[in-house]
Formats: sequence, C-alpha cells, structure tokens
Amino acid sequence: MSAHVRARPPTMPTADPDDRVENAVVSRLTTTWGRRATVKKPEPDLDDLFDLEKHDYPDTLLPFARHDAFLSASEDARNRLRAWAWVAFNKNVMDIEQYVVNPGFDLLAHDAFDSGLGDTLYLAVHQSMVDEQYHTLMHRNASAVTRRRRGWALPDRVLPDVLTVRRVRRAADEAGDRRVAALLTLAFTTVAEISISSYLDLVCDDEDVQPVNRATVRLHNRDEYTHASITSEAAAAVFDGLDGNECRVFLEGLVAGMDAFGGNDFGSWRAIVDYEELPGGQAMIDDAEHHLGSARPGQDFSGIRRLCEQLDVAERLSWDWT
Repeated sequence: MSAHVRARPPTMPTADPDDRVENAVVSRLTTTWGRRATVKKPEPDLDDLFDLEKHDYPDTLLPFARHDAFLSASEDARNRLRAWAWVAFNKNVMDIEQYVVNPGFDLLAHDAFDSGLGDTLYLAVHQSMVDEQYHTLMHRNASAVTRRRRGWALPDRVLPDVLTVRRVRRAADEAGDRRVAALLTLAFTTVAEISISSYLDLVCDDEDVQPVNRATVRLHNRDEYTHASITSEAAAAVFDGLDGNECRVFLEGLVAGMDAFGGNDFGSWRAIVDYEELPGGQAMIDDAEHHLGSARPGQDFSGIRRLCEQLDVAERLSWDWT
C-alpha cells in the first residue's frame, strides 16, 4: 500500500475538544441520528401509495417536452418516457451514491489523509455511509414499484454509466498517484454531498408527480441536508492538512466535480429512445442537446462556494459563481 494513502489502525484518535470539527453541530447530528435518519424510520408501503393516474416524472424536466416528436407520440409512449426518466433519475442517484460518495466517505472513515478527524466526525461519516446504502435501496425499490405497477420492464441495463461516475473514474485513473486520486475522489464526494439536494428538489417539489416518487426523494433529501454539513466539516479538516500542491489538486477536483455534476448528459436518453424505437427520437434528442447545451438547469453550487469562502480559496477556483 502506498505510503501516501494508508488505512488507520483499528483504534481511532479520541475527540479533541479544541478541534473546530468536533463542534456542536456535528456532535448533535451524531447523537440524533437514531431519530432523524431515514434508515431508522418505518418503511412505507410503496404499492399502496402508487397512483396510476399520476405522471412518474415532471414534464418540465424533460429536455424535449415541447418537441413535436414527443407531443405527437401516443399517450402510452409519452408515459413510458416519463417512467424511463424516473428510472434513469434513480440510477443516476444510486450510481452517484455507490461510486462517487461512498468511496470518498470510505477514505474519510479510514482517515486516509491523516487528518485525525476524531471520534465525533468519524462516527458521523460512518452513519452517513449507512444512510447512503439505504438511499440506494430506496431508489431501487422506487424503480421496482414503477415497473411492477406499470407492467413495463424498463431495464437498468439499457442505461449507460452516468456522467459524474465516468468523470470521477477518469480523473482517478489519470491521476498517476494514489494520494492525488484520493484527493480527487474526496473532491467529487464533497461536490455531490453538498449539492445533491438541489438535484433531488427538482422532483419532490412538483405536486403533479407520482406520490411514491416524491416521497422517496423527500425522505432521501432530509438526510442529505445533514450530510452536507458533515461533508463540509470533513473536507475542511482534510484541507487544513494539505500542502500547497495538494490544495491545488483538491480545488481542481472541486471544479471538475461541479462541471460533471452540473452537466447535461444525453447518453441515457439516446439509449432510451433507441430501446423504445420512438419515431424521430434521435433527432429529438439532438435538438434538445443543441438547445440546452452542457449546463443542467436548476443546479445549485452555493454550498460549495460557502465552503470555499470558509477556506478562503473561493477566488482561486476557475469557476463562474454567477
């Protein structure tokens, strides 16, 4: 194992009462986990909540909602595309949790950066990892009930890896050094955990959408507001111990993470319209991509900016905050 990134021994350092990360906020979050965490709540009966008359995804978020190919399709075809949008949304969330967030949390849980996080933040990170596994199950169940109640296959295997997962893997592969790869992984984790709430809000705020879907996202999002605080504190603690070059790597990772997390990726839609054999589907996606470009509407990185301002590095990021 590299001397730069190594696991800590089983006995972690005790909390330092003078350490700024061992603060009242993180302490309160760890002690209230049993009452606030979604994983600790009774599971709702999704089949009972399912409303066959509701759309599975907001038309306002479909990048082609006003396109002639969509509007001229049958109601069944349009409903299938809405259901596909929900399945793709769930896969996006699950993949980010499993392949972007949890790898970063695992690095923190093993104190891979020798930051000496202390028992309180160490516990908070482990609780968050449990939350993320449950979130994956929640979204998998939500896709499953959609398939079951609609009677449509909508297989995940049709969908490619999401953009953020592809980007973080490429960044780690191209790093050439395990510690650099670890810092980039943590940067992507930081962006995802601090910013994912605005992505989830896109669905849970629309009252015309399927109640199961809104409930799934709302419960998930409740945990993520907590995770944003925990991740921000952990990232700040790690940043404090980095040398100049490592700081640069981490900040570049934040920019790469925001670019990936906030980018539009039409690969899934191309795969979906091909699978559905939608007449004019590929041209519809071409037009949507040309119209929207690379920026995903509704993405909010204000939490990353606050973290960078806290670290006094906001001006060092090559990112347009407007």
